[in-house]
Amino acid sequence: MVGAVMKKLWISIGVVCTIVALCVLVACEKALITEDTGTSGDKNGNLHVSVCQIEKTPFGNLTRGAEPVANVCTRLNFAIYDEGGSRLKQINQTSDKADFGQCAFQLEEGDYQLVVVGHSAHSNPTMTNLSKIQFTNATGYTDTFLCYGVVSIGEEQVEHEVSLDRIVALCRFVITDDIPAEVKKMQFYYTGGSGAFDATTGLGSVASKQTVTYDVTNVSEKQFDLYTFLHELSDNIALTVTALDASGNELYSRQFDVPMQQNHITWLSGAFFNGSGSSSATIGGVTVNTDWAGETHLTF
Repeated sequence: MVGAVMKKLWISIGVVCTIVALCVLVACEKALITEDTGTSGDKNGNLHVSVCQIEKTPFGNLTRGAEPVANVCTRLNFAIYDEGGSRLKQINQTSDKADFGQCAFQLEEGDYQLVVVGHSAHSNPTMTNLSKIQFTNATGYTDTFLCYGVVSIGEEQVEHEVSLDRIVALCRFVITDDIPAEVKKMQFYYTGGSGAFDATTGLGSVASKQTVTYDVTNVSEKQFDLYTFLHELSDNIALTVTALDASGNELYSRQFDVPMQQNHITWLSGAFFNGSGSSSATIGGVTVNTDWAGETHLTF
């Protein structure tokens, strides 16, 4: 008799535990992360997001115009965070998809933080932390654009157009003399910038050691682009440039202190191999074009 009672008791406890577990899963459903790489997300969602322009250029012009959108960015990452900064949902897209620049989310009523990142890295950045959206040396550093905002979801569907602004600074390193035949790679190591940024400010949020290595497959390839997220709108990076042979041995190396500005190109040019060895840079003129806010020309 006692055994039968105990058996019924254990069955009851098991049923209760199952119900509790189901309730926990339902309660946590909002916190689950959804990643729909290369898709539009939930097409019947109540938040529709559309990229309307990138760095003041209408998105439609990039898609249909003389300059394809892939020349500006090949990836878009859309992420939804709750008010506390926890990521809830993320959609990743590539420029070869028909839905590039359009996506939708199904969200409960409330306020959310929306982040949209455009770039051309080898893969997607880590976006778990709103204040530390991070690219790595392996991911690559490219021209990067950002939109951050707060959206409110109510009973009606929300159509939200976003404009992305450039948040990187670019050092364009140009070698003006001949590259020796034994040089097979150019390696650029720089500190002072960041490989991660805070989505709420667009500024760098970590102290990074960034490395970019270029294969020198053509002696005419003498221009090398180095991107970073600055901690301030204007800042300096410490740059070490090293020429390597086919085995990775160092042949030449020089160091530079390079002034940078967000959304500006700093051209750093000179005779790297036949130069005097000086690492000082003198500021030349500043010009403005339609793609970047400005350019600074330096020589060494």
